[in-house]
Amino acid sequence: MIFIIKVTTNKEDRAVEMISDRAEKKNINVFSVIRPHGLKGYIILEAADRDSAEEAAFNLPYVKGIIGKTLTYEEIKNMLEPKVEDFKIEVGDVVEMIAEPFKNEKAKVTRVDKAKGEVVVSLLGASVPIPVTVKMDNVKVIRREDREEEDES
Repeated sequence: MIFIIKVTTNKEDRAVEMISDRAEKKNINVFSVIRPHGLKGYIILEAADRDSAEEAAFNLPYVKGIIGKTLTYEEIKNMLEPKVEDFKIEVGDVVEMIAEPFKNEKAKVTRVDKAKGEVVVSLLGASVPIPVTVKMDNVKVIRREDREEEDES
């Protein structure tokens, strides 16, 4: 069963640590305790039953209580699994940097890492090409190499 536990904001990591320690020491049926990315003031606890969840979290500092209903994995899946966005940046594209320290510089994309959301670029204005890794949202495509082959009938 999956439970949401309300905790003091910015103390989520400490609450996860304490619940985890208690569950280990007392051998409570708690399977996992996590802090979902981007969700402040709450942690997610997976336990065999409500009694186990309450025993693990009861009377700990920063823990305010368990929210009433249990959840399914489908309901919290988007908080746990990182989303890989489909970026339209490809190797060979010419991009313009839109963030410091290379703002307004033009560069050519040499590698794309969609899982990390990063691109490796080579600055066009540099006298020596040095690969620079930047986040995908710090560049915008200004020119794309033509890769479409025309069918000749």
